[in-house]
Amino acid sequence: MKRGTLTELFFSSVDRHADRRPAALRFRINGTWHAITHKELARRVVALTAGLRELGIRPGDRVAILAETRPEWAIADYACLCAQAADVPVYPTLTAKQTEYILKDSGAVGVFCSTAEQVAKVFEIKDRLPNLRHIITFEASGKRAGVLSLDELEAKGQAAAAKYPRVREEALAVSPDAIATLIYTSGTTGDPKGVILTHDNIWSNVQAALQVMTLTDQDECLAMLPLSHVYERMVDYTLMHAGVIINYAESFDKVGPNLQEVRPTIVLSVPRLYEKVYARVLENALSGSALKRRIFFWARQAGDDWATLKLDQRPIPAGLALKHRIADRLVFSKLRARTGGRIRFFISGSAPLSPEIAKFFFSAGLPVLEGYGLTETSPVLTLNPLNRPKIGSVGPVVPGVQLKIASDGEILAKGPNIMQGYYNKPEATAEVIDSEGWFHTGDIGEMDADGYLKITDRKKDLIKTAGGKYIAPQPIENQVKLNKFVGNAVLLGDKRKFSLLLVVPDFEALEPWAKSERLAFASRRELIALPAVRAKLQTEALGMLTDLARFEMPKKVVLLEQDFTIESGELTPTLKVKRRVVEKNYQSVIDAAYREADPLTASEG
Repeated sequence: MKRGTLTELFFSSVDRHADRRPAALRFRINGTWHAITHKELARRVVALTAGLRELGIRPGDRVAILAETRPEWAIADYACLCAQAADVPVYPTLTAKQTEYILKDSGAVGVFCSTAEQVAKVFEIKDRLPNLRHIITFEASGKRAGVLSLDELEAKGQAAAAKYPRVREEALAVSPDAIATLIYTSGTTGDPKGVILTHDNIWSNVQAALQVMTLTDQDECLAMLPLSHVYERMVDYTLMHAGVIINYAESFDKVGPNLQEVRPTIVLSVPRLYEKVYARVLENALSGSALKRRIFFWARQAGDDWATLKLDQRPIPAGLALKHRIADRLVFSKLRARTGGRIRFFISGSAPLSPEIAKFFFSAGLPVLEGYGLTETSPVLTLNPLNRPKIGSVGPVVPGVQLKIASDGEILAKGPNIMQGYYNKPEATAEVIDSEGWFHTGDIGEMDADGYLKITDRKKDLIKTAGGKYIAPQPIENQVKLNKFVGNAVLLGDKRKFSLLLVVPDFEALEPWAKSERLAFASRRELIALPAVRAKLQTEALGMLTDLARFEMPKKVVLLEQDFTIESGELTPTLKVKRRVVEKNYQSVIDAAYREADPLTASEG
């Protein structure tokens, strides 16, 4: 496979699409969507590249980007790439202490900050960062002494344009082996590690994705995931290459109205979005009249039967086809309308999606294509094709990548997309990349006869009971979360006699039920303490679990009054649960629950 660079991708993309597409990027501000054309994007990137040069940024320097997903993030990224500086994404949700670790470990000489809040965070730690020389803010509100605005940096670059007449040529001359970015893994355990990705690492993954994804220059995407994560970032490069207009959602909470406004053809997200949409559809049906409920469940079953045959590429009987058309008119068309009415497909990554939810979306004409990868693999290893997705799998391996399953079930990967290693951590690198160049993912999986990969769990997440039995928690959690009374769920039980389930109720469903039962409560804490509520959630949650071995079945359900958050460290920025952090944060609650269930287990944790 030909090797390449992200600067080559950028300039070739703006050249090809400048006169064909009305915008490269779009964003919403003050109630109005604004466009950035390809020509404007190229002009700003070239000016900012010269501005970085004026600041003394040199090839090989590290420059951090501490910002939410917005067009300035992408512009700063492209400018760093063209200046041959390796950018260091920093999640804006991180604390000052966590930000300090990344900026110090990377040796960042500059940092782009989105808001006054992020600038203040940097100033809090600035004295402990000897390498940090430059702070640039996206917004004027972030201006203070020692801080340069993005507009000022751009103007500085424009004024110095004569000094740097070959910005484009020098950017295009960058080596494919040059470091493009240093991405600190959020990780579910331990300190973050800086993943070294070269231009070619990511470029090769873009080329592989383009061979699997069916993209046209008539498509539009709604982008909502953090650009600090390689998943959103690589996809944005891919969309840019294909001429797809990228619309940046205002926030994850405003995805619903943004879908209506943008009417995208492609959306990429994480399972949490699809879980929330499905939960709302289900709740809407259950809260309606008896007739409405019957129609919904009839339609869902008709859709399920139709999807089973369609996915297996088997003929669909005329009667079932008619049922599906009626179900589509009564139920599924309304869901498509709520997503803008133009969706060709969704993409889901970062964590497993419940097959039931995936099948429901497919039957509604909204296929969700699951893929799989890691930061260390740039990131995509597998992706379901639109013409033949397999629900419950993450698809076949993408072109140029090799996969194999080790004797213990671990997925190993090799290819041009595999990272160069962890920054300043040769021992940690040697632990995951073996002498033959295979990257050890830490995930457990299996390959079917057609070459489709199925992820069964994280190797580190497997629960080993005191009796030596292994439990894969994710499938159990995903099944429980399908219940309308369950907002979130985490299975625990490592080194214990049995497992238990931490459940965050869906209070929008639970509170009306409690009121209908005439239960008295003044707060969520009082609500989940009620014996009737505890019994209800125990029944609802465990009732979702069938066909489990006896040792796999949780013995107890423990209710929590607050959902897990990124700020508390319980979720990664892509909404994956940090199991060990959750266990640490709720240790006293967990220990009490084990004592209550079986006093003899109190000393086993």
